[in-house]
Amino acid sequence: MEAQKNIIDVEEIKTLIPHRYPFLLVDRVLDYTPGKSIHAIKNVTVNEPAFMGHFPSYSIFPGVLILEALAQASGILGFKSVEDKNEGELFLFASIDKAKFKRPVHPGDTMHLHLEFVKERRGMWKFYAEARVDGKVVCSADLMCARRAL
Repeated sequence: MEAQKNIIDVEEIKTLIPHRYPFLLVDRVLDYTPGKSIHAIKNVTVNEPAFMGHFPSYSIFPGVLILEALAQASGILGFKSVEDKNEGELFLFASIDKAKFKRPVHPGDTMHLHLEFVKERRGMWKFYAEARVDGKVVCSADLMCARRAL
């Protein structure tokens, strides 16, 4: 028997992070384990505003937006890992290390965002992150986010 998955739809995602169209880059969480990991998806469509200029004759989803999608997934996992979420509190993208881009992402691809929690210290959370398309890594990085009240 398969274990119950912790799914989060886009409406709940919008209660956890403040991003909205066109900058909400996580469509659904397929599973997560609080304090451990998350598996989310971003469906890349030809209608993405970035494709108007990146690049019109050969559409490639910008690497910075892949990293932003991973950062948003880290914030979702952060909020699902704490019990004392306060109004006006955010997980802010704090740093990125060892970012690598292995292959391009194109319209029609579904990016699977996989993050593993590494450690937390004084409100700073560290994650190992990978974005995959068709099971192949397209981007990997070490991310940090900061839990802050605004």
